[in-house]
Amino acid sequence: MRKEWNKNKFDPTGYLYEIGNILKLIEKSEKWNADILRKALKQFPKDGKELFSKDQLLAGYKELIAQGKTVEKAILNTRLKMKPMRTHSGVATVTVLTKPYPCPGKCIFCPNDVKMPKSYLSDEPGAQRAERNNFDPYLQTYNRLLALETIGHKVSKVELIILGGTWSFYPTQYQIWFVKECFRAMNDFGNKDGRDTVETQNIFEEADKIPAHSKEGKLKTYNDLVTHVVNEQGSEFFSPNELSDWEELYQQHKINEVAKTRCVGLVIETRPDYIDPDEVIKIRKLGATKVQIGIQSLNDKVQAMNMRGHGRREAGQACSLLRQAGFKVHAHWMPNLYGSNPELDIADYDQLWEEDVRPDELKIYPCSIIKNTRLFELYNEGKYKPYTYDELLKVLTEVMPHTPRYCRLTRVVRDIPSTDIVAGNKLTNFRQIAESELDKNGVRCECIRCREIKLQTITHQDIEVEEIEYSTKTSQEVFISFKTKTDDKICGFLRLSLPNEKSFIEELSDNAIIREVHVYGKLVGIDKENTSNSSQHLGLGKQMIARSQQIASSKGYSKISVISAIGTREYYEKLGFEMNSDQLYMHKDA
Repeated sequence: MRKEWNKNKFDPTGYLYEIGNILKLIEKSEKWNADILRKALKQFPKDGKELFSKDQLLAGYKELIAQGKTVEKAILNTRLKMKPMRTHSGVATVTVLTKPYPCPGKCIFCPNDVKMPKSYLSDEPGAQRAERNNFDPYLQTYNRLLALETIGHKVSKVELIILGGTWSFYPTQYQIWFVKECFRAMNDFGNKDGRDTVETQNIFEEADKIPAHSKEGKLKTYNDLVTHVVNEQGSEFFSPNELSDWEELYQQHKINEVAKTRCVGLVIETRPDYIDPDEVIKIRKLGATKVQIGIQSLNDKVQAMNMRGHGRREAGQACSLLRQAGFKVHAHWMPNLYGSNPELDIADYDQLWEEDVRPDELKIYPCSIIKNTRLFELYNEGKYKPYTYDELLKVLTEVMPHTPRYCRLTRVVRDIPSTDIVAGNKLTNFRQIAESELDKNGVRCECIRCREIKLQTITHQDIEVEEIEYSTKTSQEVFISFKTKTDDKICGFLRLSLPNEKSFIEELSDNAIIREVHVYGKLVGIDKENTSNSSQHLGLGKQMIARSQQIASSKGYSKISVISAIGTREYYEKLGFEMNSDQLYMHKDA
């Protein structure tokens, strides 16, 4: 048994003279870079010898404001903020992991780290944070919010991403408890200090002691090892404290509607073959607005060779069901799988944009060889060969420009520590390498991420509306966006779905559905007035919603529904949307 403590916070009260003088130097400097900051820190060292860290300066700055000895200034906020890109997409992202649990998949490439939920490795940054908190959802959420706030980021709008194995395979009561605890942490944040200690016991430390191979020399799977631990724990594997009911979750939902830190997006990840109408409804009841699904490939032969357990049909059905329910579809795609080659991968990528799939977001995860996997054995036997640098570059530079303007390439190459990769690509910056190669050839990727406005300031005169229409198996989609006139940077967008068949969810009936509204730019706190030229201050969301109502009405839809996150319900209420207590969506006349 061990205890995890939140680290003691730095107390700035004894250093306000030094910090105040450093802040004056920072504010007065016409230019700004790391050298200028270092010179300011050296003039007023901590305890006469050490340099203050940025988070300590931020703590002192907040204390000076609280005491009325200085005022909040934009230039100081900008220069003190650490890793400003963390919230440039308009929200603060908080990623948490579920605890290890058996997975229904038998994929030959998937890592077998028994201390982690399936497909994750214990030395990945997010996984390390989860393990430090023993996969406790409250502590993971609260401590991540605290870390972001400490380095100067606003955390009033949070996109919560729940990762780990196959979410749909975990017991429902555990799922409810996990989400409830995440919401409770967001609701508590800013109101009290959170839980100072937690009694933890990582039972999967014992799994490391189980031999990875059987007496016959056969490799044991993740499920073999983890199931052994689960069976030994029996009914104690999920303690009573890790199980909740719907009513407990809904209480936290209600609080979050008006909390200081609101959930404006909830994401879970699962497999396409675990998506059916009942599962979709359950995910929605949890408050989710986006689903990550591992498609990996649309080539059934390649899928079978990698023992993926599903094919093209299941992937298409999952995308259609999720889209009918208003979800954003975030797919994972893997080039360089066993049995594939660069030409097959390039052709496979184009199939992603056929009517039965067409994801809204995509992660490209080239297959990696990790020890203690069946793929590792095939590599050692000479039956599998990872792509060379040039082959991977060819695939990425061929497929990235094919990405539609309505899709966001969230990530290209998974950030797996190079020490875990046996052979093949170990460069985590391969996206930048591919983009540089495209630039040389006068070609560019036009996905949403490549066109985000980021921290650029704009006015209404700088932007124009673009509307892109495309068909899916179950709907006509309209992608409404504001983009800059001169350099095609996207400032905000709305996804409007116009169903062409009756939904399996009764309350949606034949309604038009707003599946996503997102405005980019520096994160602005809830209910802040228009005080800058940030795209989040220009009312773009309201304008796009009004336009979506016009389109829905012109197409013959009498009502328009929105898949609102819990923390955005108040926003939509102000725009005239309503939601009954027994409903999962908000509705308004078109």
